[in-house]
Formats: sequence, C-alpha cells, structure tokens
Amino acid sequence: MFSDCPIFHHNQLSVLAADSYYSQRQFLDALGSKPNAIIVTRARSNRVFYRQPEAVEAVQRGHRRWYGERFDLKDEATWHDADEIVETSLTTRRGRNLDLTITCWHQMLMRGTKEYPMHQHPFTLLRVQITEPTTGKLLWRPMWLIVMGQRRHELTLMDLTNAYRQRFDLEHMLRFGKQRLLMGSFQTPDVEHEENWVQLTKLAYVQLWAARELVDNLPRPWEKYYHKKYHHSITPSLVQRDFYRIIRQIGTPAKTPKPRGFSAGRMPGNLREKRKRHPVIKKGKKIKSSSRWTA
Repeated sequence: MFSDCPIFHHNQLSVLAADSYYSQRQFLDALGSKPNAIIVTRARSNRVFYRQPEAVEAVQRGHRRWYGERFDLKDEATWHDADEIVETSLTTRRGRNLDLTITCWHQMLMRGTKEYPMHQHPFTLLRVQITEPTTGKLLWRPMWLIVMGQRRHELTLMDLTNAYRQRFDLEHMLRFGKQRLLMGSFQTPDVEHEENWVQLTKLAYVQLWAARELVDNLPRPWEKYYHKKYHHSITPSLVQRDFYRIIRQIGTPAKTPKPRGFSAGRMPGNLREKRKRHPVIKKGKKIKSSSRWTA
C-alpha cells in the first residue's frame, strides 16, 4: 500500500515517521528503494544489527560477506566508535531545560532473508539520550532510531530526531479524532468514501486549531487546574466545548430545507452490489509466562 503511494513518486523529499512495529524488514524493504523517501522508525532496545563487512579482494567460493561484526543494542561492548555526536539543549513546553545527546552510526545493516535482501538497504542508526543539565542523570531510557533512505544524509541529526518527535503529536490527534470527531465511525466498503470522510475530520480538527484564540475557557467543575487560563494551553477538547458559540456568531449561508415531495425510491430490478466478504482472522490466545512450563 505504501509502495504505491503517489507522494513517494514525486521529486519532493518525503519523511515518514513510524513506531517500532514498522521497523521490520518487510516494511523497510518495500520503501527502502524509493529515491525520495526517508523512513524514520523506532527500534527496540534488544535488536541486533551489523556493521559493513570488511572489503576483500577476491572470493574463491560463494558470494562476498554481506554482514560484518555484530552490533547488539543491549551490549555496549559490541559497539564501535560513533561516526557523529551532537549535543544540544532543549526546552519543553512547560519551560523545563534538558540536555539532548544524539549518537550516530552510519552504514549499518539489518539481517535479511532471501525474500527481503536487507544488505542492499544500509541505514543510519541514532541513539537519543535526554539528561538533566545539573546532575547529568539519564531521565528516560535511550531511544534508538533507524533512518533509511537514499537521501537521508541531506537532513541533519537534529532534523531526523525532530521528525520522529512530531509523531507523538500525530498520535494525540488520531486519538482525539476517533473519540471526539467520529474519525473511525463511518462504515463504507468504498475506500474513496472512507478517505473523503477522514479528510473531513481533518478539516474539523483544523477548524478547532484556528479557533483556539477565540474560545472562552469553560472547564468542568472538577477541573480546577484549568481555571488558571494563562498557565495552561488550550486543548482541542476545550476549544470544542465553546465552538458552538463561535459558529453561531459566524452564521451559515445555507437555508432551511423544505420538503419537495416524495422520492421515487429504487427502480424495479435495480440490484445493489453486495459487500465483499473477507475471511475471519482468528488470533490465538497468549500463554502466560507463569503457566508456560507447568507440567
């Protein structure tokens, strides 16, 4: 599906940020050859990658080595010297100052298969650490990122890190859209109709963003911390509470509908196309670790 997306066939550089579920070789192999696509995915801290193999002049039998020495993310003894290190500071939305360290290794490899030759798709490996400025204490576990794409060197390490950090805002938008904007409530067998509905929910979300400075803060009686209006940002939920007042002031060019008779209904002999039936996918139950080896 992503390989046929028209956005990857344009000359403009496109960056796709995804979580660790999309760091599998099935997904990366499909998009790794796109000339204008950069994929930034998170990697679990127990993954094992490989360095580039040492160059040899000739091989008598078989093919050349595809993978070099191991690079175990949980074993620091297997790491080689980093190719690039960036140290900077950042300020959170609440005004907290933190230190950010990005460690980079270029031309890393992932173990592939015959169907997915991952030795043909080298990537850049990033290790992102956030520490306390005064004590140097590590606040959270290091975050590992995989950056794959032919044009990945055109972006700086800070650009790649910020591209993945924006994914968290996207997750909040999807959660709000499904809960408050009916993003996943429209059921239709037509993909085009479903895409149009998603676009409508996005437009509704943009309307809430545009009205964020026009709304009045209307907290619930139990939301006492929201009474400090100038110390908290206005969330989409707060904008939605007062959005009805705004649209009433703007008005609408639409007129009140009037009855125009009765519809003729469906013509005799007209048959509607039935929905395509898909096989039911049954997932097995997970076995608990405590009862896995009981006899």
